Amino acid sequence: MAVEKRLAFAIVQFLRDQTHRSALNSDEQESLEVAIQCLETTFKISSSDCHLAVSQPLREIFLNALLKNDNLTVPETSPSPEDIERAEQLKNEGNNHMKEENYRCAVECYTKAIDLDLRNAVYYCNRAAAHSKLGNYTEATADCERAIGIDPTYSKAYGRMGLALTAMTKYPEAISYFKKALVLDPENDTYKSNLKIAEQKHKEASSPIAAGLGFDMASLINNPAFISMAASVMQNQQVQQLMSGMMSNAVRGPAAGVGGMSDISSLIEAGQQFAQQIQQQNPELIEQLRNHIRSRSFSGSAEEHS
Repeated sequence: MAVEKRLAFAIVQFLRDQTHRSALNSDEQESLEVAIQCLETTFKISSSDCHLAVSQPLREIFLNALLKNDNLTVPETSPSPEDIERAEQLKNEGNNHMKEENYRCAVECYTKAIDLDLRNAVYYCNRAAAHSKLGNYTEATADCERAIGIDPTYSKAYGRMGLALTAMTKYPEAISYFKKALVLDPENDTYKSNLKIAEQKHKEASSPIAAGLGFDMASLINNPAFISMAASVMQNQQVQQLMSGMMSNAVRGPAAGVGGMSDISSLIEAGQQFAQQIQQQNPELIEQLRNHIRSRSFSGSAEEHS
């Protein structure tokens, strides 16, 4: 029964995610809520049963299995001239939908184009861009993989793969794909810019102090509300003691054991204390800042489609 409970928990998580989609009307939302309640009652689970969670969302597990077992292969025969012409028309329609920000319609057009011409890497790559705009990053990476499989020299597929991986916070993989894109197109300023962004995000994610706050400190220093709040936090006696101790150690020098792990530990401790004080004083601002950082866009958001 343990396996069944974990599966039911994963399904409930998937359904909860679907309830946040703005495209659903009130009746559809209510139907999902009823389905969630039925599953929770039947399998005796609740949202607090975190031990039942799996490492990947159900949607990703399904898509990975679908991609692995996909029978889609490049056909030995070429599509007819009529199919090629119609596929191009659908691609152009999809590109127009992208310009108008009708991303779901764009996905539909690119999918129809793919059905007519499975050999065209551009259609997969363009659909990947549309999926990314919808936040469907797993689907985007799958389409980029297919485009690369068809045409390993298609730099745009590597670049869009990098964007999707960055959005998924898979920074090392994103960096690798941006570098591959630059090997194929060394003068592309968009790839260079996105590579720098991915490298910076990877650096920030590895910072112990940034981890304490949940985002990078560099993004805050120009925020007036944060500066005002930080000045107030510095009046806290515990924070002052931590900073005073660190400055005292710096004055005494190596003889006092400075320069080793004790300094780093003190710095991390001060950063964590600082973060806690900020969170306590103004949690609303912290959440606003987190949302602001998450929403930062990458270069090439207005890129043209093939």
